[in-house]
Amino acid sequence: MWRTIFNLILVLLLGAAAAFVAAPWFAFRALKADSRDGDVQGLAELVDYNAVRATLKTQLGPTPNAPTAPAPTIWTDPIGAMKRALEPLTPPPPAVERYVSVEGLHALTRGYEPGKAPPEPPAPAALPDQLMAAAKEPWPSLRYWGPNRSRFVVRTPGKPERETVFTFQRRGWFEWKLVQIRLPADDETQP
Repeated sequence: MWRTIFNLILVLLLGAAAAFVAAPWFAFRALKADSRDGDVQGLAELVDYNAVRATLKTQLGPTPNAPTAPAPTIWTDPIGAMKRALEPLTPPPPAVERYVSVEGLHALTRGYEPGKAPPEPPAPAALPDQLMAAAKEPWPSLRYWGPNRSRFVVRTPGKPERETVFTFQRRGWFEWKLVQIRLPADDETQP
């Protein structure tokens, strides 16, 4: 009796650990499916738009990847902090919005630049054909997994040197959000 209870608890713990480890992969798959289907509410739950826009802004700005100074704080530069607080908020450049749109996210999860992705073929009707099509589509590769952050790499079909890196951050036990998109080097210079 006790051995059965112990085995049941052990199986439940192993299942919870496997779900915890696999949660970022499921978040990426949900991001891809929600962007494909145009589910804006689902994307709002999966993407930290402010963080993603900030990282894309540094990559697509007038001087891509230029080192930026940290924002002044009230303790280190009180006058600079007050000036920054009173400045009007500037919207992100239009190039950034192209990448965080539903179509842009879907193209990025497939490995393409927004606006340059070929149309997705229609899904087959039969279940075995659907499984074969899912096995043939490009899968993201895991570059890093940690308890609080994970990174996935998506390569452009036909151009494996073009890598788009998606960084997810854990926000709850099983909740992961997209916080950064690292574009290939040739995308960064094009506004």
